[in-house]
Amino acid sequence: MKLILVVMSIFLPIAMFVMQRFFGKTRILFNALAILSALIFGNIASLAIYEILKDRTVFMTNIHAIFLNPYFLITGSYLGIYIIYRLLVIIKAES
Repeated sequence: MKLILVVMSIFLPIAMFVMQRFFGKTRILFNALAILSALIFGNIASLAIYEILKDRTVFMTNIHAIFLNPYFLITGSYLGIYIIYRLLVIIKAES
């Protein structure tokens, strides 16, 4: 499983870069998904922190429950892949 995660974190941004070079509309899709992911990711994180502060619970033990939220994990992983993809786009534009 660890190997799959590492390989996909390398392969997927490269695949996204290649796709946007051949299919221009995918660039809009990737950007829209990144905006949506950032909104979902940020809202889940802020709501979890708000609940912890409101309930006055022990911060370090309860905040880790956020990692059990599949939407948090999916949007966070997409943002990580998207950032690497955008870095590839920037590197290509500068060369």
